[in-house]
Amino acid sequence: MAVSSCQIKDTKITWTDFIDPAADELREISEKYNLNPYTLIDSLDPDHLPKYEEHNDTHFVIVRLVDDKETKDQSLHTLSSKIAIFFNHEFIITIHRSAQPLIDDIREQLVNTGKITTTSGIAIRIVRQALHSYELPVMKLSEKIDFFESKLFLKKNVPTDMIEAIYFLKNKSGIFKRLLLLTNEVVSAIRAEGEDRPALRDVRDLHTKLLLLYDQVQEDANNLLNIYLSLSARKTNDVMKILTIFSVFFMPLTFIAGIYGMNFKYMPELNYKYGYPVSLLAMGVISAVIFIWFKRKKWL
Repeated sequence: MAVSSCQIKDTKITWTDFIDPAADELREISEKYNLNPYTLIDSLDPDHLPKYEEHNDTHFVIVRLVDDKETKDQSLHTLSSKIAIFFNHEFIITIHRSAQPLIDDIREQLVNTGKITTTSGIAIRIVRQALHSYELPVMKLSEKIDFFESKLFLKKNVPTDMIEAIYFLKNKSGIFKRLLLLTNEVVSAIRAEGEDRPALRDVRDLHTKLLLLYDQVQEDANNLLNIYLSLSARKTNDVMKILTIFSVFFMPLTFIAGIYGMNFKYMPELNYKYGYPVSLLAMGVISAVIFIWFKRKKWL
């Protein structure tokens, strides 16, 4: 386990950051800070969803940061990481399994310089930085949708693997949107006073904006998928239309050829001098009639 601790400037508040603590170390943390042991277990669960709770006058927050990896293994664990936060008026504790650069950034830029003097202010900044991690992925997803749309509408040959790519795009945006919806509980529950109120309003505005962006991405992805399926069905229909037209032309011709291909001894037309040209003429007339009928029906 890696531990780093600092005191907030001009206060008696301490900020302790734990990276991947073991079970016995968690017990020590629980006893020292009078924390609920079950919330500590939640803090190290790699797949735990965002949440907000309050125990023993201590606020407990879990937020997830997006890690925009290009992988087909799209799960909560592979696409995001988690930070657990415990805070009250006397201390703030952050727990996470891997190093998180935003912790160091907030500490250096805001805490050590005295710009933040409250634990709720630190928690709000951590939540805001976590939400900012959703911005770049949604822009990339929007660009991919525009790229797929241009391929669908501007190119004649649509790649067969596009439906798979659209599926992964839709799945990824769905995971990020679910995380944002669950983060709504955190954003709504955190309270701020004094100078921290503008930062909290900024967090709530950012959260609302991100939800709208991911809603749009999901809607566009669904529409794109429906368009792709419609175009595929249209191509199939075009093929079936051509095959049907050929079959309609050849059915009567095949019927005539079948009649005169039967090996009966007594067929009056067999000895007719002009039987063969008359049969060919009849086939031509039938084909012409079918062609004219199709044209009038606008099927050709």
